[in-house]
Amino acid sequence: MTISVQDSPTVERSVTYRSALITGGSRGIGAEIARRLAGEGWHLTLAARNADALAETARRLRDESGVEVNPVVAQMNDLDQVRNLVREHEDRFGGLNALVLSAGTGTAGRVADMPAKTYERMLDVNFRAPITLIQAALPLLRKSAADDPARGAKIVALASITGVAGEAGLAAYGATKAALISLCETVSLEESANGVSATAISPGYVDTDMTAWKRDELDPSAMLRTGDIAELVLAVTRLSRNAVVPNIVLTRAGDSIWRA
Repeated sequence: MTISVQDSPTVERSVTYRSALITGGSRGIGAEIARRLAGEGWHLTLAARNADALAETARRLRDESGVEVNPVVAQMNDLDQVRNLVREHEDRFGGLNALVLSAGTGTAGRVADMPAKTYERMLDVNFRAPITLIQAALPLLRKSAADDPARGAKIVALASITGVAGEAGLAAYGATKAALISLCETVSLEESANGVSATAISPGYVDTDMTAWKRDELDPSAMLRTGDIAELVLAVTRLSRNAVVPNIVLTRAGDSIWRA
């Protein structure tokens, strides 16, 4: 969209840019996606629960890329805070060209032994928050898609290969990610005629803080890189509105192609 911004107290210039809202944007995959988008001139709203880490990431992106970064602290299991993210983004930028759902949580455990509070938190963060945020963002996404009829507007959700092929010990996590994959497919069916499409990205283990528990049996050098995921997100944002990609599965190199 086009707005006027202040270069100085007395000078205005007209700028055309695209903007994205990224959850889980303070570290890991979300921060790398934010860095890549900022490098291409996108203005960003970053959401995360840790205020200090969020402020530091926002400062670094501003310094490196000169883009506008709007950090908003939010707990993904508080749906009022989730809905407020869209209001904060609209107030700052007016439009929304990409919604990136990178926030997530996971706890390993067998189905027989998993406490209800454990899988309820995964349902809250990995599914209830994304569907709530998509519902809140759709009017703004449709508006931005109409303003950019060549590319439309994109939703990208970080799912997991465990949502495609089940894995022992990750049943509840995988089930929430399978729900997210299905949600993306249905959103595209319902909204792609309005220029809004959704893509799930379903990787195996990525070398981040979230996979630190796995490092005793899986060396980080064998894991995917955050840059691998960010590269795919950028590719999706470059597609025309005619191209709908329901799900991208990304497996690690080796002899177990459908394993995390």
